[in-house]
Amino acid sequence: MIEESAIVTATHGEFAQVETQRATSCGSCGAKSACGTSALAKVLGNRRNLVEVLNPIGAKAGERVIVGLDESALTRASFFFYIVPLFSLLLSSMLGKWVAIKIGFVSTEPLSIISGLLGLLIGLVWLRSFAFKTKRNSAYQAVILRRAGSIHVIDGISKNTL
Repeated sequence: MIEESAIVTATHGEFAQVETQRATSCGSCGAKSACGTSALAKVLGNRRNLVEVLNPIGAKAGERVIVGLDESALTRASFFFYIVPLFSLLLSSMLGKWVAIKIGFVSTEPLSIISGLLGLLIGLVWLRSFAFKTKRNSAYQAVILRRAGSIHVIDGISKNTL
């Protein structure tokens, strides 16, 4: 389970809107001065993201919580969001070339390019419908796992409380 801390900004029914802050681990990395990710993080900064998550614990607005997402859900979603458009582009491009050869076109590239772009568009439209269908699917939905504990320091000893 991938976990991230967040602050609940609103609740509605079984869902809550939480605000997370994107952060990189570049500060503790020895190669940060020569890394492209570090440079990109400096340009983009630490942006806040609003995310809708399941709220099974009944967290209220203003509470700090821990939000989790199953690793397999992230892997499946990444597969669909990267592979489907790529495959639809490649397969339709090859189909366009095959059709151009069968029709007898002198140059197969224009039809191959047009059909590839059309296939990419079809893949992206399918992906949009897939995202819409899985928006409320709990298998792909982040969930509030627990309230985040606050750390109190008493006499030099830190105590984690819930």
